Amino acid sequence: MTRVLFDVNVLLDVLGNRPPYAEDSAKALGLAEASLVRGIVAAHTMTTLHYLLERDLGATRTRKVMADVLRIVTVATVNDERVRYALALGWRDFEDALQAVCAEGENCDYLVTRDKVGFKKATTRVVTPGELLALL
Repeated sequence: MTRVLFDVNVLLDVLGNRPPYAEDSAKALGLAEASLVRGIVAAHTMTTLHYLLERDLGATRTRKVMADVLRIVTVATVNDERVRYALALGWRDFEDALQAVCAEGENCDYLVTRDKVGFKKATTRVVTPGELLALL
């Protein structure tokens, strides 16, 4: 099965219904929901989502949203080895480096993001949500 790591911006587009990105992002995430791909997110994506959502939704609603997300995706480990590797890459954006390291470590076929520029040096193929939909 195709393995896809979703960058945090894809989930934020869907959960925040952010036009014009929400539609393609929702369809891409829908592939994981329908078990057509194995959807993966990095552990730090979950902490970022929780932090941002709780400000707007409150604790109770945020927990429900997080549980819904976890029904669609699995969580990639962020551990000492992966953090050190991401730091050693020397990328300008450490968070992007860590996303890329997680995608590589989880043997993902694609890393799906709206910010392809931030992933120029990734070893995993980087695509936008729309490009993923066209490929699959």
